[in-house]
Amino acid sequence: MPLTDIACHAAKGRASEYKLSDGGGLYLLVKPSGARLWNQAYRFSGKQKKLSHGAYPSVPLVEARRLRDEAKKLLASGVDLGAN
Repeated sequence: MPLTDIACHAAKGRASEYKLSDGGGLYLLVKPSGARLWNQAYRFSGKQKKLSHGAYPSVPLVEARRLRDEAKKLLASGVDLGAN
């Protein structure tokens, strides 16, 4: 089930970090400190990788989804987003 802005806002830190999944590889990583970070899991050349999209609420849910979709388009064209 996709995330809602209310669920993102209500996410609080716990003893250990946890993820709230939105779909398409996008998830909100909630740290014990209460920090909420947007990440995207993806595969490139058979390897599992992670892409960061910023912190919530500076990057709202709608923007994180847009960034995820842009990243997926680049991945489909053969661009490794994690390459420097």
